[in-house]
Formats: sequence, structure tokens, C-alpha cells
Amino acid sequence: MKSTRFFIIPALILIVALRVSAASVLPAQLPPGVEPLVPEVIATYPHDPNAFTQGLLIDDGVFYESTGRRGQSTVRAVAIETGEVLRSRDVPPYFAEGLTLVDDRLIQLTWKDGIALIYDRETFAYEGAYFYLGEGWGLCYDGMSIYHSDGSQYITRRDPVTFEALDRIEVTYGGQPVNQLNELECVDNDIYANVWQTDFIVRIDKATGAINGLIDASQLLTPEQRPADGNGVLNGIAYDAENAVFYVTGKLWDRMFEVRFVPFVPAN
Repeated sequence: MKSTRFFIIPALILIVALRVSAASVLPAQLPPGVEPLVPEVIATYPHDPNAFTQGLLIDDGVFYESTGRRGQSTVRAVAIETGEVLRSRDVPPYFAEGLTLVDDRLIQLTWKDGIALIYDRETFAYEGAYFYLGEGWGLCYDGMSIYHSDGSQYITRRDPVTFEALDRIEVTYGGQPVNQLNELECVDNDIYANVWQTDFIVRIDKATGAINGLIDASQLLTPEQRPADGNGVLNGIAYDAENAVFYVTGKLWDRMFEVRFVPFVPAN
């Protein structure tokens, strides 16, 4: 499919009034050091419209996806180009959340149960669990540490073997704390995070917690393509390091986008 850059919205609208909680609104202008970005669509693939996507990653040419809602949660392997579910395991009675891969172990968060479930990547056989305090939202692994979001402005760094909390990063935008950080993807020195109930992805410097990039994905779907369910929002980021591309989707979305994040250029 021909590449498309979403340069439709004026620069000011890109940033104005991004509400991330009842008490916290991102500044109306970009702070110094924050790069405005948009997704350049390379290709579009089918995605299960019944999948309430909570976590997404790619490994060896296959998506691994965590889907949520209590009584409907799964961990699944999915073919990229067709969206076919190759393997799936139900996760009752939990509300599943973020997902990451450490060596050959898939680790899946649960929302309010304080349990991270561990599976064998090849068979999805249950291998045990970790326990943690607070909520589970997003999860990613950078080869050294696991990063865990819980809906607050903090991302906790964890030991990949014991899941012990090592420290935490406060995420800020122009010096202001930003919460509602949802699905995570670790890429080099940054963490990409969906901001729940928005069309924005933030790029976070994992050493400082400062947001250094703001991605507006609001033009990926037309109003007619958006799910009727109000919870069907942007969520799900996977990075293909071999090809230097991202895949993004949303809860209950019927399509998956292969994209690059490119600088925002205002329309003439």
C-alpha cells in the first residue's frame, strides 16, 4: 500500500488540550525539546475487531497480543499479514493487561489482581506468576530491565528475573507530570506509551522521564471506522527492529497499521 503521511491537522490543534486526567492537562504549546510527530502509514493489515488490545509485541515475524476484559481475556499469537490467530490461551478470571517477552517467557499483567502471569512462548503453557502492588497497565522489556506502567505518572523499572521493583521514573511533559500511561514499547533509549483515552503516543526518555516526542495518531481512523464502543481507543505499539517500523492498533479496531513516526509538517 502506498505510504501516507497524516499532515491534515494544524500545528496548534496537534497539541491543544490533551487531557490526561481530570486534574492534568498537557500544555497548549510544545515545550522545548519535544518533537511533534505523526504516523506515516506503510501498510494496513486486518485485526480482530473483538480483540480488546492491551499489550502488543512482535517477535520472529509474529505478533504476541494480550486482550482484556474480564471473562474475555486472552494471550495470543497472531499472523501479521492476515490477522489470523495462530494460537490462543484464555485467561480467566483475570482482566489481562500489558505483555512483554523476556527470553522465552511471555509475561502478562492483570489490571487489579496484582498478578503477572508467565507462559512459555512456544506453547503458552503456564509457568508461574509474579506478584506486585498496585495496578497493571503496560509492560515492555529493553533487554536489561522490565518497565511497568500502572496508570499513574510513574513507570516502575523491574528485575527481569524476579520482577522486583528496582526504581521508578516520573514521566513529565514540560515539567508537568503526565499520567494515564498505558501500553508500552521499549525502543533503544526511549519508551513509547499510549495515553489512555487519547489518540496520542508519547516518547519518553527512560533515563529522565521527560517526554521528548508527541505523536498524534488521530487521523489513522476516520470517524466511520472508529468502534461504536467508546472504549475502542488507540492502544497497542509493537516495534520491528529488523525493519525499523512500528505497528499500532487499538482496542476493538479492525485494522493494524504498519507505520514510521515522522516529523509533523503543517499543511500549506
